[in-house]
Amino acid sequence: MTKKSTPAPAPRPVRAAFAALGGCLVIAACGGGNGNGNGIVFPVLPPAPAPAPAPAPMPSPLGTLDGSVPLVIGHRGLPGLYPEETKASYEAAADAGADSLETDLHLTKDCVLVARHNPWLSDNTNVVDVAKTNATVAGRKRTVPPVLVDVKYPPIAANGPAKYNSDLTDPADPKSVLKSLVVDGEDHTNDWSITDFTMDELRQWIRGTTYDAKDQRPTDLNGKLPILSFQEVIDIAKAKSASTGRALTVYPETKNPIWNNAQAIANGCGPVGSHPLEDALLKIMNFNDLNRKDAPIFVQSFEPESLKYLRSAGLKARAVQLVDGNDVNYQTGEMIYVTNDVYTFVDGRPYSWTLAGNPKFFGEMLTPAGLAEVKTYADGIGPWKPQVMLHTIVPFATPNKGLADVNTIKPTALIADAHKAGLFVHSYTFRNEAKYLAGVYKGDPTPEYLAYFRAGIDGVFSDFANTAFAARQAYLKETGR
Repeated sequence: MTKKSTPAPAPRPVRAAFAALGGCLVIAACGGGNGNGNGIVFPVLPPAPAPAPAPAPMPSPLGTLDGSVPLVIGHRGLPGLYPEETKASYEAAADAGADSLETDLHLTKDCVLVARHNPWLSDNTNVVDVAKTNATVAGRKRTVPPVLVDVKYPPIAANGPAKYNSDLTDPADPKSVLKSLVVDGEDHTNDWSITDFTMDELRQWIRGTTYDAKDQRPTDLNGKLPILSFQEVIDIAKAKSASTGRALTVYPETKNPIWNNAQAIANGCGPVGSHPLEDALLKIMNFNDLNRKDAPIFVQSFEPESLKYLRSAGLKARAVQLVDGNDVNYQTGEMIYVTNDVYTFVDGRPYSWTLAGNPKFFGEMLTPAGLAEVKTYADGIGPWKPQVMLHTIVPFATPNKGLADVNTIKPTALIADAHKAGLFVHSYTFRNEAKYLAGVYKGDPTPEYLAYFRAGIDGVFSDFANTAFAARQAYLKETGR
């Protein structure tokens, strides 16, 4: 059916239309004419408001345990550019943006905590040169060879060597450990022990040098910078916190604690069966008001028994269980712990496990059950990089160049498992030199940092705090920060 056309209604009077606007808008007499000759004033309406700007996108959440920015940990300061664990190294790390100053701790002959990576001195100090002109230093070289001791667990190939080196050359004399130089099964006969020098002697005679990649790093300051006590490292952190406005933390490691305690007891720093190394650490922490849960300090160790003792003795600050390994199977990415040499005892398992007859390896700590055990005495873990990120060569072929041929990197389950257990993850050690980088990074350290940051790492131990800081800035930018 066709609809009929309906005439349009007549328009309403103009006056009536404007009357609806009210007031003086309807006639010229109220507000004057507008020059159109009809006496009507048309309202001038304000322009439509500009559209509200779109809200800024929310930054992407960070994958760290608590959502905070991952830490840059100055590993021994900034040893990529300065002799490690010296004042210049630590100050440069702080200036480069490091959040934490990491150091290894040993006890001197007079029971003072000293910052030095290895307790044998020839590879990170100028002691060899000093001994050429200083008869006292020359005379302190340790020359007594170690003795071989049977392991207490089943002496099968799967457990590593059946014997290990011991510095207890005379079981009837605990002080015989001061004659040879064997550290956690590693023989350093014909070297100097840091435990044979007082703190004043170290300051007077010995100077620090570069250690890792010493053939590629600056050497102009080698032998010129004094060795530091732990108190001096704390003082540097305090001073740099004040001058930069950033709260720097210190990150001490109880290094080789079983060896250090045996040395210290032989030197008279404590009675038989005591823990002079850990006790000295607690004492200096309490003195500096660092023994609080929120104190600017992380206490680390590869030795679980050291951390457990510290907890039992009153440690309240954050503790970190370090986790080592020996090598990587680049076909599968699996960690290799057992070797047929001394490094099974050095890097394969905590030394206390060897002494106790426990044949398990560090990898035991990284299982869900192992992480739950760690959580009973520590707040975080410090694993080796390949334990966090699977390093593989795909397709795998032999022969290959190992790390240099690694072309595939992907996260393991470790960060997720550790976070589920309530543990943060600080991984070691990030370095700039190509020989320390997987081939996939093509000699550029920045992509390595970015891979770990994107995986949710909570902190990185770096020899180059400047590079780590710049990489973190790039990462934060890509997350919208």
